[in-house]
Amino acid sequence: MAKSPSTIFVCQNCGETARKWLGQCPGCREWNTLVEERVRTAAAASRSFTGRAAGSAPVAYPSIESQDDARTTSGIAEFDRVLGGGIVAGSLVLIGGTPGIGKSTIALQIADRMTAGGERVLYVSGEESERQIKLRGERLGISAEDLYVLPETNLEALLAQTAELRPALVIIDSIQTIFSERVESAPGSVSQVREVAGQLMLFAKSSGTPMFITGHVTKDGSIAGPKTLEHIVDTVLYFEGDRHHNHRIIRATKNRFGAANEIGVFEMTGTGLVAVANPSELFLQERPAGASGSVVTVAMEGTRPMLVEIQSLVSGTKFGTARRMTQGFDQNRASLLIAVMEKRLGMQISGDDVFINIAGGIEIDEPAADLGVIAAIASSFRNLEVPPETAVFGEVGLTGEIRGVLQAQARAREAQTLGFKKLILPESNKKGLEKLLGIRVVGVRTLEDAIAELF
Repeated sequence: MAKSPSTIFVCQNCGETARKWLGQCPGCREWNTLVEERVRTAAAASRSFTGRAAGSAPVAYPSIESQDDARTTSGIAEFDRVLGGGIVAGSLVLIGGTPGIGKSTIALQIADRMTAGGERVLYVSGEESERQIKLRGERLGISAEDLYVLPETNLEALLAQTAELRPALVIIDSIQTIFSERVESAPGSVSQVREVAGQLMLFAKSSGTPMFITGHVTKDGSIAGPKTLEHIVDTVLYFEGDRHHNHRIIRATKNRFGAANEIGVFEMTGTGLVAVANPSELFLQERPAGASGSVVTVAMEGTRPMLVEIQSLVSGTKFGTARRMTQGFDQNRASLLIAVMEKRLGMQISGDDVFINIAGGIEIDEPAADLGVIAAIASSFRNLEVPPETAVFGEVGLTGEIRGVLQAQARAREAQTLGFKKLILPESNKKGLEKLLGIRVVGVRTLEDAIAELF
């Protein structure tokens, strides 16, 4: 009987395993991602995932107590909104983002707010010393009394300290630096990240202690480590933003305790991240007056309506093939809408370069922005200004029809709140919106009707 090898090669991108080293991973097709790791024995694997599952018995569903209202506020309203209303006991929250975007800053601010409310918080740092954290805290103006800092990378040691301290919240920065003695591989490897996340989840559920863990991201924007990391945790939050802009967006891509795709908007200042109560004003405050190619649309981010400016520039090309470039909007979707304009409106744009930009660095991926994109392109093509107090939204079909969208009432009220006087939307969404005071609601059925109403 052949003896099994003591080591295997694991892809650090997708977790695929191989018995020998390969230049290209057979799973994700990435190059030079396989790293040699020691095979875990059956005894070690059986010792790893123990805790709450050991000796557990089935529980009748009616006898389980509801804990929907048992949430603790983080002290930051925008962050609580993304979590679904607050921090749930025993939850494991993963916060990912590019270096320097503000993960450690928001974690330290949450710790400060919670200690101000009389709670005890443990901040575990695997990358920084106590003096570095203290230096950042002084810059942010933090004076937390019950904040305990633990520079530790050993999983078993930090769990022992957590069990002894019994904090109301544990913050681990970051999971790629934590290692378990039960796995013989380097910190940050697929095996270590999977093991550490599993042990943290078991500890959080058994003790009822909520945990926040930060994670690095790869060059393509996904969280480093195996994809199972995002399946293990309860909530996945992504930090979005551009280093050339001051605003930051925290987006919930997974949430077992609230709505997914909810966002919180912050502004990076010298004293940390400041919540933005009205994001629409932030994205519209520098909108130019009297310029063609600028249209305001109402987008939905989770349950929040947000007014954003869509800019377009149509110019003649000097090359054989016209270019289609977008920033913050899907390029394939833009090409589709341009084809609809040529067929249904008779606008010959195929020989022109078309550039589309969502002002402020935000990204829009919902069909309700179709009408706004077409209006911006038509405005630049005809060199005509869209009235500045007009907002539009609606999905555009291939036959030129304007289809209804979700949550039209919330979108209309947001436009009314910011003082817009006219709203162009699908005819199927107009019912019930005629009573909005101070704003004229116009329902359109076709793309021709919408363009005629705009100009």
